[in-house]
Amino acid sequence: MSTTESPPPAGESPAGGTTAHPDWTTVQQSTEFQALRHRLRSFVFPLTAAFLAWYLLYVVLASYAAGFMAIKLVGNINVGLVFGLLQFVSTFAITTWYVKWADKKFDPHSQAIREEIEGAGR
Repeated sequence: MSTTESPPPAGESPAGGTTAHPDWTTVQQSTEFQALRHRLRSFVFPLTAAFLAWYLLYVVLASYAAGFMAIKLVGNINVGLVFGLLQFVSTFAITTWYVKWADKKFDPHSQAIREEIEGAGR
């Protein structure tokens, strides 16, 4: 839809037919949706906590263990630089892990719920 077009009137689809709006409260309270939320939260919350703990460790070491972080490993590369670069590596690793997990465990169930909702609206 371009910015010059107006949306269709309430209860009417863009093709001109009528659409039934699902009862979102019922959808949210369904066992399938609750299981989907649980599946997402049981993956995302622990991983977020682990990443934040890893980041906090980096910040604490940088603040209170400057001598340790200044230890040279190879040439001018020190422990602090390696820890800092590992923050980026861990971010990309977590993102990759989440995308693969979502493709296998999350998206098929969310698609099934979506199809059920859209099928009920016809």
